[in-house]
Amino acid sequence: MNSIETLKYYFGYDSFRDGQENIINAILSGRDVLAIMPTGAGKSICYQVPALMLPGITIVISPLISLMQDQVKSLNEAGIHAAYINSSLSENQISKALSLAAQGHYKIIYVAPERLESSEFIWFAMNVEISMVTVDESHCISQWGQDFRPDYLEICTLRNYFPDAVMLALTATATQQVRSDIILNLKMKNPRIFISSFNRENIYLEVQLKRKGITQIVDYLKKHNGESGIIYCFSRKQVDELTKDLDNMGFSVLNYHAGLSDEIRAKNQDLFIKDKVQIMVATVAFGMGINKPNVRFVINNDLPKSIEEYYQQIGRAGRDGLPSSSLLLYSSNDIHKIRYFFDETCDVQKAELLLQGMVNFATTKNCRRKALLSYFGEIYNPEQNENTAKDCCCDICSRGQPELHDVTIPMQKLMSCIIRTNQRFGAMYVIEVLLGSKTKRIIENRHDKLSTWGIGKDFSKEEWLELVDLLISENYLRKSGEFNILEITETGKKVLASRAEVKLPFTKNAIRGFPKKSTTYGNNFQDGIFVAAKRIVPEKPAINDENAEKIVESLKTWRKRKADDLNIPPFMIFGDKTLLDLAAKKPMNKNELLNVYGIGKAKSEEFGRAILQIISDIVTS
Repeated sequence: MNSIETLKYYFGYDSFRDGQENIINAILSGRDVLAIMPTGAGKSICYQVPALMLPGITIVISPLISLMQDQVKSLNEAGIHAAYINSSLSENQISKALSLAAQGHYKIIYVAPERLESSEFIWFAMNVEISMVTVDESHCISQWGQDFRPDYLEICTLRNYFPDAVMLALTATATQQVRSDIILNLKMKNPRIFISSFNRENIYLEVQLKRKGITQIVDYLKKHNGESGIIYCFSRKQVDELTKDLDNMGFSVLNYHAGLSDEIRAKNQDLFIKDKVQIMVATVAFGMGINKPNVRFVINNDLPKSIEEYYQQIGRAGRDGLPSSSLLLYSSNDIHKIRYFFDETCDVQKAELLLQGMVNFATTKNCRRKALLSYFGEIYNPEQNENTAKDCCCDICSRGQPELHDVTIPMQKLMSCIIRTNQRFGAMYVIEVLLGSKTKRIIENRHDKLSTWGIGKDFSKEEWLELVDLLISENYLRKSGEFNILEITETGKKVLASRAEVKLPFTKNAIRGFPKKSTTYGNNFQDGIFVAAKRIVPEKPAINDENAEKIVESLKTWRKRKADDLNIPPFMIFGDKTLLDLAAKKPMNKNELLNVYGIGKAKSEEFGRAILQIISDIVTS
């Protein structure tokens, strides 16, 4: 079989995704390959297909036990014999697995990097035919990479035992320095380098100013009722508190962070992967290798430290290619929280540069997809891709250019108050003065005697906070020091001195003359709270009749029951995209079944009778 036939026979796909076939052809020609592919682009197919076509064994080095286990289960379900070797197995189990591999029982063996040093594994490797070595998450081998792992440096020693094997290095993101490190440390020979597009066009990008965090999250979850999602928080404490709050509200939710025991983390992750819990609230500890294709949304409750971190996190949504969403809740306070945790081991200049890139993305007034891709050196041109509609790629494009309003007077009030309090206080204190508060601190500082005391009562606290954020994003104000003291920048001083008109996309309705409802945004105001415009996302594949809807629901019920019986996640049986295709095509026999997306020979044999019976019962009823 050629590569397309192999893909169809085992995995049920009619064609490769962008970039996959070129990588596979390079491997089959005997070339070493470095492939940089975004999360969800289908990296595993790039080594699994050639592994089935090459004569010997393919070794896959991966740092993640859970990912190895999921991959092996998925391969076995597809009729491909595979095994893993890591610390979750006993020495007897490892010896048995290596013995079976030496006898030709396995085509693919997943190995944790620390196992490469064991004498038993080295003996095995020297006495079998190794056709390919695949290094997943290969940026771990670079000291310039954010996930550097010393165990990965042993891989080059392993290669000495089979110098003729093809070396494939896979990673989701890699700078030029990291790429050079990967090639050098893996002793790659004249490698072909493939860099796939970083455009995950099925993920809708959205950013909201964080004003009422829990309310914003709950509103978002209600829009995604019944869907699987991840919420990322900055700290363990935030994770636990948000999990508790959401659980009390009746959401299906669990937590995940490094402060939990290994047992609890493994259990919670397993329940999430198997669709027994819908929402995972986590720190970045819930990271690499989350092999769950039907995650429909990712919420960042706090600003990530870098574009790379943000991109990896939102990339865990929509790995099945179906429409998915990401929401970033952003506050300028997040910047100072991140800076506070810069430590002596941190390259502060580099960390600050990465952080600024993230801030620029969060505050951009232009297309977010364009901003995101340009960070990775890629030009976004939706006109070149018929599958991408520019008005549904992000919140900014979906609502059009924001309407600007004259904020000159409120800006002057705010800046005057900052000056009269000697630029020594944070935003909340300055706003309390503007609102005419008589707190003990304000009275003691005699700031109730200032001319700016009480002149801002036409705005709410939330409205003043939004204006502060806008002025910071336009470089009229900045926050400094540990206590986020508001200061006026040189740009701000000039505009204040000149009394120049300032127009900003201020969305509140407190300014005299502001519309109650913005026709430009499509937003409205409920009890003074800003409600974001309805997001526009690409539609899911059409389910065009009543029978199709019944088929999808019946297949989901059957899939869940079957997955529980086999103790595997439902997606390992069939993904949502396969269920939608089954409902659209309504196959009546096994030949027709093989024309459905994601159904290969093995799955057709194992599950075909049950599927065909479900479809037949509905169609003929």
